[in-house]
Amino acid sequence: LVSLAESGGGSVQAGGSLRLSCAAGGNIYNRYWMAWFRQTPGNEREGVAVLSPVEGRIVYADFAEARFIISEDKVENTLDLQINDLRPEDSAMYYCAAAGPAAGASLSPRPYTFWGQGTQVTVSS
Repeated sequence: LVSLAESGGGSVQAGGSLRLSCAAGGNIYNRYWMAWFRQTPGNEREGVAVLSPVEGRIVYADFAEARFIISEDKVENTLDLQINDLRPEDSAMYYCAAAGPAAGASLSPRPYTFWGQGTQVTVSS
């Protein structure tokens, strides 16, 4: 059984920081691609960052390259997303996702078969 649960969202002012966490059930981090996505009302879900624990590789979306950091906390068994210097355009529902090993790294939501419920991030000016 695979389950994903996000936490750490909230309302902050521009320039602040948040650390989002994704708790994973099923102990899948050693075999699955793990990723963070975000979505605003009326828009498609977009990839933020993807991590492969096996290959040790990380891929970021262009907008996330400088201010977003994806990491795996092996002690807590979570996938974390640190967001620094938050901007109003970062406001979105942030989702954790997992894809099977054969899917490969992708910032598209298509290969991902497991999703959390999301955690809301709201950034005010």
